[in-house]
Amino acid sequence: MKITRQKHAKKHLGFFRNNFGVREPYQILLDGTFCQAALRGRIQLREQLPRYLMAETQLCTTRCVLKELETLGKDLYGAKLIAQKCQVRNCPHFKNAVSGSECLLSMVEDGNPHHYFLATQDQNLSMKVKKKPGIPLMFIIQNTIVLDKPSPKTIAFVKAVESGQLVSVHEKQSIKQLKEEQGLVRDVEQRRRKRRKVSGPNPLSCLKKKKKTQDTNSSASEKKRKRKRIRNRSTSKVLSEKQNAEG
Repeated sequence: MKITRQKHAKKHLGFFRNNFGVREPYQILLDGTFCQAALRGRIQLREQLPRYLMAETQLCTTRCVLKELETLGKDLYGAKLIAQKCQVRNCPHFKNAVSGSECLLSMVEDGNPHHYFLATQDQNLSMKVKKKPGIPLMFIIQNTIVLDKPSPKTIAFVKAVESGQLVSVHEKQSIKQLKEEQGLVRDVEQRRRKRRKVSGPNPLSCLKKKKKTQDTNSSASEKKRKRKRIRNRSTSKVLSEKQNAEG
């Protein structure tokens, strides 16, 4: 039974790894219901999760989950202790805390870019997670940890990507990384900067225009001087001719 369960987990992990870029160490987001189920089933999460997934894991939670467990009181004191030993991931509800389910759902938005696993016993949260592609879902049943098979939404998304209708978040990240390695992103930014510089006014062109006006003014003044010289020469000739005639 244990061998078949690990085979299924290995198969599901391969699917998420190949299609969504899930990688080790696997980051598993826990909510209060999963911690409570682990406590009742006497499951040592730090030992059994890596053994079940056959890889290194990181147990994570959020501030909203911890605050929710604190408000629920003594009944979930043991679950709170388990959650407090997990790594706390930053959520967008720093000022105003929300429910644990709402918080964890927000952590896997926009294509689950951090490749979180979500571990919960909350059926409503599980249904919402299954409507989003690319999120590995975990739960506890009969005191054993189970990695759920990919949801129909996830399988449909992968088929759409394979047919070329969609581009996965993992593919977008790999394309961006390749562009950065080849320097294509920098070239595009430099071109944009050059275009912006060309479109702006050139102060040198204004200075050249001023020089031209000065040149035209100086040439006009020179022409006037030449005309005056010609006139002076003509008047001097007339006076000299008159003097010769009188003599």
